[in-house]
Amino acid sequence: MATKLWDKGFEPDKMIEEYTVGDDRELDMRLAKYDVQGSLAHIAMLEKIGLLTAAELEVLTAGLREIADEIEAGRFEIEPGTEDVHSQVELMLTRRLGEAGKKIHSGRSRNDQVLVDLKLFLRDELRQTAEAVKALFDRLQSLSEQYKGVLMPGYTHLQIAMPSSFGLWFGAYAETLVDDMRLVAAAWHIANQNPLGSAAGYGSSFPLDREMTTRLMGFEALHYNVVAAQMSRGKSERAAANAIAAVAATVGRMAMDVCLFMSQNFGFVSLPDNLTTGSSIMPHKKNPDVFEIMRGRCNRLQSVPNEIALLTANLPIGYHRDMQLLKDILFPATTELKRTLTMCDFMLAHLKVNTGILDDRKYDYLFTVEDVNRLVLQGVPFREAYRQIGMAVQRGQYRPTREVHHTHAGSIGNLCTAEIRQKMQRVLEEFE
Repeated sequence: MATKLWDKGFEPDKMIEEYTVGDDRELDMRLAKYDVQGSLAHIAMLEKIGLLTAAELEVLTAGLREIADEIEAGRFEIEPGTEDVHSQVELMLTRRLGEAGKKIHSGRSRNDQVLVDLKLFLRDELRQTAEAVKALFDRLQSLSEQYKGVLMPGYTHLQIAMPSSFGLWFGAYAETLVDDMRLVAAAWHIANQNPLGSAAGYGSSFPLDREMTTRLMGFEALHYNVVAAQMSRGKSERAAANAIAAVAATVGRMAMDVCLFMSQNFGFVSLPDNLTTGSSIMPHKKNPDVFEIMRGRCNRLQSVPNEIALLTANLPIGYHRDMQLLKDILFPATTELKRTLTMCDFMLAHLKVNTGILDDRKYDYLFTVEDVNRLVLQGVPFREAYRQIGMAVQRGQYRPTREVHHTHAGSIGNLCTAEIRQKMQRVLEEFE
């Protein structure tokens, strides 16, 4: 029969248990392999300091690896009546190994146990997010180079402003993802610290070897101060949420651009018919529903940091059960962002670019600044050149030269694709 890790001979009211446990069993399934990973490191350390015999370590290690195999094969489940993944793993070990299974909890609390699970989980999720961001970055850079010679209107205030290019447009989102990746890397570093040994937040009277468990789990550092380790619950999630929101903001903004540029009033880009949807009443419609849903999902993801901030605001020192709800907020967000990044990459691979946009006379005024600058280069003072072109526009006499000569770093004629790639590579090296 399942028992609770805190069992003292009584059961709480059924309503209390259902309300406090909530969806934790389902959410904890994503932590199962990390719980086993943390327990393997913990028992190795317990044997070193004399709290387990070598024989006990051997059977417990074999037992945990057997559970890990069951998790990998999809045969692991958290039984009804068992509070969480930690309880389930210990229950399975005790059933199979007897008294030895009851010894694995020495020197730790569920508080630092779940912290370890979450740190390992976030470390993996953020690395996977970084890989998905890099894939989209590569796609954008490739498109930037492919269409670097195709001009398009640039806008300010949604009014036509100056010439831009698809090379600039795709490349802008690629470089913006570099900044977002810096936040992903920062969140990864925050998660990549070992809290094991902080127990319930105030350490242990056992002579725990925390440096050993740090090495065994591949953390880059310890959360040294045991109180600070417990304070990282919520802080790690908030850092990850901010990184997720930053990436989502970039992708959502690009999705909005695509929706706008696909409308007949713009006609800058299009998608194959099978990647659009139709209308139940208008037979001509080919809607960019994927990018609209993407925009909506990205907007929702940008609310995640605020939700975490509100949940954790003004909590006093120590652990509080409120923190359990962080999983409800963050776990779906990590899945959603990776799914969205994959979909964005797929859709961009099929995006068709209109290469003759500026043939339309309504875009003539895009070139006024180009012609002002041309006069200045011929020796005309800037204010006089500005007045000449401005008066021609006012009189309806302006005729553009339609010549664009941009050579400085980051401009239409000098996208700096390689330099931007180097920026991204430097950030990616932080994950090594």
